[in-house]
Amino acid sequence: MEESYYSIVEVAEHLNLSQKTVRRHIASGELHSTKIGNVYRIPKEALERFINKEEPRKEDVIEYNLFGEAIRKTEAKRSKTSAGDKVNWISVKDMWEKPSHTDLTFVDLFCGAGGLSKGLEMAGFEGVCGLDWFKEAGMTYRRNFHHKHVEGDIKQEDVKKLFYDTVKAELNGRELTVVAGGFPCQGFSMAGNRIVDDPRNSLYKEMLDIVTTLQPMYVVCENVVGLRNMLHGGVERKIIEDFEEAGYKMNVTTLRAANYHVPQKRDRVIFIGNRIDAMNYHPEPILAPADYKTTAFAIADLMNHPEDKAFNHVPTKHKPEMEARLLAVPEGKSLYKGYSDAWKKCPWNEASCTIKENHGGVNIHPKLPRVLTAREMARIQSFPDSFIFEGPKNKQLVQLGNAVPPFLAKAIGLAIRKSLNK
Repeated sequence: MEESYYSIVEVAEHLNLSQKTVRRHIASGELHSTKIGNVYRIPKEALERFINKEEPRKEDVIEYNLFGEAIRKTEAKRSKTSAGDKVNWISVKDMWEKPSHTDLTFVDLFCGAGGLSKGLEMAGFEGVCGLDWFKEAGMTYRRNFHHKHVEGDIKQEDVKKLFYDTVKAELNGRELTVVAGGFPCQGFSMAGNRIVDDPRNSLYKEMLDIVTTLQPMYVVCENVVGLRNMLHGGVERKIIEDFEEAGYKMNVTTLRAANYHVPQKRDRVIFIGNRIDAMNYHPEPILAPADYKTTAFAIADLMNHPEDKAFNHVPTKHKPEMEARLLAVPEGKSLYKGYSDAWKKCPWNEASCTIKENHGGVNIHPKLPRVLTAREMARIQSFPDSFIFEGPKNKQLVQLGNAVPPFLAKAIGLAIRKSLNK
């Protein structure tokens, strides 16, 4: 009997994934494919195995670590899930409402507009310096924070020297509590069975180098959940091993922002490590799914808000045909097939889907025939209304799509305070 095959487009539509995501699963080896001519085809059996998450057969395979070095594995292992992580949960409810200010300090690498910085400030930490190359994000950061910001490429020695000199001067003899950062994961792209030798991988190594040099008490790394699947968990293991070699005991798990009062189902992998022999705590969920803050809770009052550029609230204007199409999109679905992460309509009475700016395709308003404004995106990301974004609107949307929700960062900061208190 002839075996049935599916195209990447068919698999993407069937699984409600983007074609890019399907290609990543193929590249990582999680979804087996066969190349017929110049086109990849997925056998029916392989798709069923992928959907049912059956373990791959044991076999001798060659894999590559983060730096392109060949390693031999006897089994293609799947990455760990949150359920299998070694996590030390701790409640932060008692500190949530009004955390006291402390003399604990932090620097924020790849800080962007400052979502991670804002959350750590909310948790009572004092900012020392932010670092990023994104011009408009730097404008936003400097507007909203009182501490220093260094703008430039972290790989450049003069930029790094300025950063070190700034941190040293601002600390003025005090100890640095936390180095935090969400290093870009684009460099961890896959080709076949290995991580591509991408120069952007050096951004991760730069963060590791800065941690080794500054010797903070704690380190916090934030990234997209997809990092956990790269090379069957090999990237994640490499990160843990590297930081442990640098003296930092590390724990990792996936946190959902909606569990911490963020009106958004945004999942992020969070690494927390320390060199002071303390327990690494991750914040215990504050809200159960039934109690999640909803999109309506976050933005309903802005539906009739007048256009206000100074408030980052500039609604888009569409042609009547486009307005009709936007209104017709069901909640949770995308305007365009094959683009599950772009032009997606947020659910109104649930926590929003992940807020992102995807090459011009942003989230659709659940009730109005337009996409979300920057202020509405900021609300869903848990930024306070006093936090103003700089630059043209398209740059504001990129800043927001890349940002760590401040309330998620606040919860992480409170967990670190609990670790220090114990």
